[in-house]
Amino acid sequence: QVQLLESGGGLVQAGGSLRLSCVAFGSIFIINVMGWSRQAPGKQSELVGRIASDGDTNYAESVKGRFTIYRGDDKNTVYLKMNSMKPEDTAVYYCYHWQGSSVYWGKGTLVTISS
Repeated sequence: QVQLLESGGGLVQAGGSLRLSCVAFGSIFIINVMGWSRQAPGKQSELVGRIASDGDTNYAESVKGRFTIYRGDDKNTVYLKMNSMKPEDTAVYYCYHWQGSSVYWGKGTLVTISS
């Protein structure tokens, strides 16, 4: 019903910046929540940030002040701007989209931060 296409992953040095994008397409509800989670090798998945259709946002404590989540003008594109990146941010980042009783996930994009 909904598909997500992620992009923007790559390799950056500590202290650098990167922006991820996620485009949702299909049968999109007006009321929804989109966000990003990440999973590093050997660790459980961690919520990074999310944004509701009313604009309300939430962030993990570890990324507050460094990461920003926002939507494009079409409302179906979500960005995650990551600044002052740390080696601990290295992970596969997954976009998700929640609407009604369904949650959809992207396939993930790898982010690697060198020390």
